[in-house]
Amino acid sequence: MHSQGSAVEKLDSYRDLIVWQRARDLSLICYRVTSAFPADEKFGLTGQLRRAAVSVCANIAEGYGRFSRPDYLRHLRIAHGSLMEVSVCIELAGSLKMLPPSDHKALDSLHDETSRMLRALIRKLESRSTP
Repeated sequence: MHSQGSAVEKLDSYRDLIVWQRARDLSLICYRVTSAFPADEKFGLTGQLRRAAVSVCANIAEGYGRFSRPDYLRHLRIAHGSLMEVSVCIELAGSLKMLPPSDHKALDSLHDETSRMLRALIRKLESRSTP
C-alpha cells in the first residue's frame, strides 16, 4: 500500500516518501523565513504559516501510519488542504513585503513541487482497487 513513484518499492517509513521529505523541507524553510517576520506577527502570519507547513508533513506521516487506505487518503487530503493554506500565507507574506523575492520564489517552487507530488500520490492510491 505504501508506495510512491512509478516503481513499486518497499518503504520502511514515511520518511522514505519523497513527498514527505519535500514537505519537511518546506516546513524548515517556513520556520527560517518567518524568524525574520515582525515580532507583532508572532501570533499572526508567523504562527499560521508554521502550523500549516508542519501540518502537511505531519498528516502525510500520520496517514502513512494508519495502515488503512481510506485513512491514508483522508490524511493526504488534509495535508493537501494545509498545503493550500501554506500557499495563501506565502502569498500574503510576499504582498506585505515580509518575504524577500528570493525566499518567495523558493517557497513557491517547493510548494508547487510538493503539491504535484501529493496530488499524484493521492491519485495513485485512489486508482488502486481495494484489497
